[in-house]
Amino acid sequence: MSTINSGYNAASDISSLFSSMTNSSKQSRGLDLTDYAAIKNGSYGKLMKAYYRNMDSEKEAVNSNSDAKKESLLMKSNSDALQNSVKALMEDSLWEKKTITKKDEKTGETTETKDYDWDAITKAVKSFVEDYNSTIEKAAKSNSKGVLSNAARMTSAATEMSKLLGEVGIKIGKENKLEVDEDKLKSASVGTLKTLFTGMHSFADKVLQKSTAISRAAAGSDKTYTNNAIYSDTLSKLVSGTVDEEA
Repeated sequence: MSTINSGYNAASDISSLFSSMTNSSKQSRGLDLTDYAAIKNGSYGKLMKAYYRNMDSEKEAVNSNSDAKKESLLMKSNSDALQNSVKALMEDSLWEKKTITKKDEKTGETTETKDYDWDAITKAVKSFVEDYNSTIEKAAKSNSKGVLSNAARMTSAATEMSKLLGEVGIKIGKENKLEVDEDKLKSASVGTLKTLFTGMHSFADKVLQKSTAISRAAAGSDKTYTNNAIYSDTLSKLVSGTVDEEA
């Protein structure tokens, strides 16, 4: 703690004050002359104000660091969830035909056919879209250069694949978030779906790479916050899709 202009040292004087108040021998005869003089000339008042002001500053710094840590953990959690959704979409078993048993409600007769499990495919795609949107939304509010730049590349990948995505009922909506038309998805070409969501260099593979990079950046975001406010703001707008709207 800095030395006050009066010539008293904050740490030692405060310690002296408290010790003088707790020392039984001094309590028996009251404050000594040094304490009395310090109180009378206002030194202790200044010391105490400086002491609590410093405590408030330290508390604000701790709270700020705590908030930043919390945000980075949430960002990492979102991107990790997206990675899991992508991996589920890329599973070979999801794209294999299965024996589907159907029952006629009128006759009670059951039939078996070979077909794709469209319910499972739809569920996997919807889960992916939900986690993708959550990651984009969270990333747009980040101050981490690593998070923002990788999220921007992820939305660029979606834009590049927008035509194919549209063919399977997925479109890019407001704030670069994805929207799913379930009916169109269930009638989509399996070949197009596999092009989007399986194999290297597919849309899913690109998202997996970028979400992994986002997770790593979020884990170290306390060390990677950009000091360039304009750069950070531009990246945020790229992620949220507001650059063109504001241009």
